[in-house]
Amino acid sequence: MDKERNLTMLTDLYQLTMINGYFKCGTQDQKAAFDLFYRGSNGYSYAIVAGLEQAVEYIKNLHFADEDIAYLRSLGIFGEDFLAKLKDFRFTGDLRAVPEGTMIFPNEPILTVIAPMFEAQLVETALLNIINHQTLIATTASRLTECTKANISEFGLRRAQGPDAGLYGARAAYIGGCRSTSNVLAGQMFGIEVKGTHSHSWVMSFPTEYDAFDAYAKIYPDSCLLLVDTYDTLKSGVPNAIRVFKKLKQKGHKPLGIRLDSGDLAYLSKQARKMLDEAGFPEAKIFVSNDIDEKVLMSLAQQDAKIDVYGIGTKLITSFNNAALGGVYKLSAIEDEDGNMIPKIKVSNSHEKTTNPGLKRTVRVLVDGMAVADLICLMDDEFDTSKPLTVFHPEQTWKKTTFEKYEIKELMVDVFKDGKLVYDMPTLQEIGEHCDKSKAEFFPEYRRVTNTQEYKVDLSDNMWQLKHKLLGVK
Repeated sequence: MDKERNLTMLTDLYQLTMINGYFKCGTQDQKAAFDLFYRGSNGYSYAIVAGLEQAVEYIKNLHFADEDIAYLRSLGIFGEDFLAKLKDFRFTGDLRAVPEGTMIFPNEPILTVIAPMFEAQLVETALLNIINHQTLIATTASRLTECTKANISEFGLRRAQGPDAGLYGARAAYIGGCRSTSNVLAGQMFGIEVKGTHSHSWVMSFPTEYDAFDAYAKIYPDSCLLLVDTYDTLKSGVPNAIRVFKKLKQKGHKPLGIRLDSGDLAYLSKQARKMLDEAGFPEAKIFVSNDIDEKVLMSLAQQDAKIDVYGIGTKLITSFNNAALGGVYKLSAIEDEDGNMIPKIKVSNSHEKTTNPGLKRTVRVLVDGMAVADLICLMDDEFDTSKPLTVFHPEQTWKKTTFEKYEIKELMVDVFKDGKLVYDMPTLQEIGEHCDKSKAEFFPEYRRVTNTQEYKVDLSDNMWQLKHKLLGVK
């Protein structure tokens, strides 16, 4: 997102009608707290937080330009007093968030906004748009990397749902573990390593496949990666690549490898590996693409496919198997006349849609450096790590676990205080490193794609008591 890009009007109309309503009712300055989190019904047992940097830039640039005011006036539903109020609009509140790259779970606040209702309500739609998308793609990337020991490169720009989805999807994929991209603009903007070779059209534009390979090798002798499946992978493509590689080797150059884009990737990769090794190119890598998803990756691993790098496009950049994260933005507390923040709860017939009330935070319980449980707590909850800690399932309360020796880690950090940015934004590379460390705190059973072990996400005693009090449950 361009740092000068003003996305204030990137909102739903009802956000504007509501803040106009607060203005008319005289409650526009009443402080409120909203939590942004995702529900667990979407099939993702965990998520990798992404998009905070773009959310910060959005908050920093909040303002209604003259053309925005003119457009809202043309709708004929807002008075001049309200439009005048919008001219001075700036974010003056607080924002706390889980840093990008952190592994989190359903119902845990990803970020919390505490601000005058006029401001806190308006930012809902854009924050959900930014965080939902990037967190979804980062999580999809993370899941893909769990299915293979090979590296994965993001190749999805041409299949993304628009330029922004391709650009910020590449950024999110990097966070989740796919540390290179075919997207040149993403490489330029975010410092991601860019990868790519040639397409079938390059091969088809020459008289023969060998001529195409030879020409490419002459132009790129030190980064020669040849696509070998245009005509016949094993009878033509690989043999011709080997002929060219031998010429490169004689001139002191080291070929990068070959790419497969069709066919039985397990069989072809094993045969190609054998041919390359016998020809004296054991270090030549095998890159593959071809509509790859989690199931394909796991199947290829089971078949001992000889693949070094995957290029994944459609199934990654569109999160093909899971269309949306399911993030929501819910009111959790509101200020009374005495300045006290009063907890609020949304009650639903569906227990999953009943929210956790009050000003809250999330802590992670670690034993010997490994995550064993998360607790959604009230802000003033305290933990004495010198004493045993018992956690319990928030609904099946008879399920309890007690930890004797443990550490407590706070997951959220202050990002804005009184409208001022107080958080030092890390580089994308630092976020990627943080993601690797965050995932390493969890046993593989919690990260695996199939038959995932349920991770303990419980409520603190005080949070559980407050929730049940507001629900009228004894």
